[in-house]
Amino acid sequence: MRNVRIDIEYDGTGFSGWQRQADGILTVQGCIEEALGRILQEEICIEGAGRTDRGVHARGQTANFRTGSEMPLTRLIHSANSLLPDTVRLTSMRKVPMAFHARFSAVSREYRYFLLESPSAIDGRFAGCIRRKTDLEVMNRLAALLPGTHDFSAFSKEDPQLKGTLCTIHEARWYRYGRFIVFRIRANRFLRSMVRFLVAGMTDSGTGRVPEESFRAMLEGGARRANMVPADASGLFLWKVRYR
Repeated sequence: MRNVRIDIEYDGTGFSGWQRQADGILTVQGCIEEALGRILQEEICIEGAGRTDRGVHARGQTANFRTGSEMPLTRLIHSANSLLPDTVRLTSMRKVPMAFHARFSAVSREYRYFLLESPSAIDGRFAGCIRRKTDLEVMNRLAALLPGTHDFSAFSKEDPQLKGTLCTIHEARWYRYGRFIVFRIRANRFLRSMVRFLVAGMTDSGTGRVPEESFRAMLEGGARRANMVPADASGLFLWKVRYR
């Protein structure tokens, strides 16, 4: 029996998220498990480091699976990529200790959100758009409040599988990259839709629609603002997962 780590990138546009679902709904996990199962002729169950939502992308998703097959991994990754759609690529595959678990062994996850101030026919598939100018100074003042351990329940959707709403943020900042405004955040864990709600809260203040105090109050344990919706999934990437 081997434990195999795989690194994955995908365009999440056409998928109903990462996590396997019933009734033939297309997900990234289900797609990869089906390809590996066909090749190895055994049931494969992969565990991902992050359960990205519908439409969210990944540059650096990590997963692992166990198999009794001794097929060389160079052959396996080539065969799997030949069966997967062009929007999913296994970028590396290697044997790891049996104790390794892509989700529970991770010490931090990094997400990046790409934002446009005006629509783009080319870049819109991989970015959110707010259609107005933003004040990066205001948004970075709010981002500076995030490092440390906080209750992020006001910035998440309800999740019955969730255990606790405390997360420890290691770094958070906004910066410009070409025509994009990018939000980078790294933490030990994330709640469902948490990054998208954080982006929505900061951009609402950065465009002057909502006072900065509204974001501060939510972070300090207040309820989510009425009618607040998360930023578009198209701009969010699971960027990197770190292990010891």
